[in-house]
Amino acid sequence: MALKSTVYKASLNVSDMDRHYYAEHALTLARHPSETDERMMVRLVAFALYADERLEFGRGLSTEDEPALWLRDYDGSIRLWVEVGLPDERILRKACSRADRVVLLAYGGRGVGVWWDNNRNALARLDKLEVLEVPQAASEALTGLVERGMQLQATIQDGVLWLSGEGGTVELTVRPPGGSSA
Repeated sequence: MALKSTVYKASLNVSDMDRHYYAEHALTLARHPSETDERMMVRLVAFALYADERLEFGRGLSTEDEPALWLRDYDGSIRLWVEVGLPDERILRKACSRADRVVLLAYGGRGVGVWWDNNRNALARLDKLEVLEVPQAASEALTGLVERGMQLQATIQDGVLWLSGEGGTVELTVRPPGGSSA
């Protein structure tokens, strides 16, 4: 018998002063049995960073044809495709052929550097792709905010995200891998 996803509910209040976006989102996150709390919270961070009334979670781990998050236009075209983790380069290439813009939030500490070194040249050819790294200390700290019913406040200013909940506040800034400003 297949294991079922665990359902988490999050009330996410986003105050993005960089984009002048302010909204409350009632989110349902289905955590796949093989997904960690860290990955689920990185997906939530991605939602906060790119929040929009039409941004939605994809089926993620259960299918390669959908991203962690995506924003589809009213005509069905994909405006934004967001992946998290360290996916295979071919997945990102396929995403770039389907979407106007593709963002990868890479996390995993030193593994990000190794992954980046192995894929940098192939990914450089994908002009629709933006690769950003979530610092390891921040991605690990996000797990302290996990609850089945989360009340979260995301404040974004000058490229810095503060995510606050019952378990405290996590501050993070996503940057290109290796800390370069590309």
